[in-house]
Amino acid sequence: MGESARRLVDVVFAGKSVALCDDFPSRIGLIIRYRLPQTLFCCCVALGLALVVHNASAHGSVGPDEDLCLIKIGYLTAHFKIYLPRTRQREEFCEDLPEATETVFVMEYVHSSLGKMPIDFRIIRDVTGLGRFVKWQDVALIESLDGATVFYQPAIIEPDVFTIVQQFDESGWYIGIVTAIPQDTDKIYTAVFPFKVGFTGFGYWPFFIGLMILVQLHYWYMNGSLTRWREWRNKRSNVVSEV
Repeated sequence: MGESARRLVDVVFAGKSVALCDDFPSRIGLIIRYRLPQTLFCCCVALGLALVVHNASAHGSVGPDEDLCLIKIGYLTAHFKIYLPRTRQREEFCEDLPEATETVFVMEYVHSSLGKMPIDFRIIRDVTGLGRFVKWQDVALIESLDGATVFYQPAIIEPDVFTIVQQFDESGWYIGIVTAIPQDTDKIYTAVFPFKVGFTGFGYWPFFIGLMILVQLHYWYMNGSLTRWREWRNKRSNVVSEV
């Protein structure tokens, strides 16, 4: 390539570099204006959904299975039901209870081997302060388990269905602890499930309502409706002030 050709190429590329450099601030401005809000919005939605999933999974050893509740005692499972016969008749509950009253806990074994094991059932006040997120490791750290106990059924063998009745007089957080003791091994299987007695809250409805409002505001912002509304409001304010 000749000297003149090289100079021409240098000039062309220099011009493009200058053009790109001159256009760089405007490109960054567009990214900040349009891309950044979308990215932040998506991150907020993803974070909110992750918190919901995490909170939904924080129910200890009791969880839903289709239209039933299951309690997992180690690798062993049983259908788990709670009744409030004096106030809710035959209505079934999985964990949280709407009021403090006489309560019946029922476990119907899925694994028949549970019917051959001694099982004890304990209910304690939640002195950990962890609420729905309490685990067995947290319960093991309680210094006086007996002092926090409101109900205890010593280990018994129930062939098919395990049932206990407890009268709750106070609302608040409680922790249920079920222990199964196999007779042919040294292992002990434990289930821990936190539950609330009394007002059970609004569930996830406030979150979903807030999320829908956020989605709608984000849509109005992206299509310029909020900007047009502000301009209309400013024009109206100016007209009123002139009058």
